[in-house]
Amino acid sequence: MDEARAKLLEYRASIDNLDAALIHILAERFRCTKAVGALKAAYKMPAADPEREKQQIARLRRLADESRLDPDFAEKLLTFITREVIRHHEAIADQHSANNGG
Repeated sequence: MDEARAKLLEYRASIDNLDAALIHILAERFRCTKAVGALKAAYKMPAADPEREKQQIARLRRLADESRLDPDFAEKLLTFITREVIRHHEAIADQHSANNGG
């Protein structure tokens, strides 16, 4: 039983490290997408890009499959992230418009 507990703690330590890495990666991704949102707002481009989203879903489903991760899960995760990105882009566009009298 001690061996199993030690192995469990080892797995959990790795999971904790991976969770921390995921948070840092997501933070960096959102820093980049907020910059994209500012660029889109400055040039009055739409917040959403359905064709890009479609391409990204196909790409990530393929990557997930190659990595033995459930492609449906990967799509759900990307869709969730994309909705949040679009929400940020819309807020940035609204703020840009308000600051520029429009």
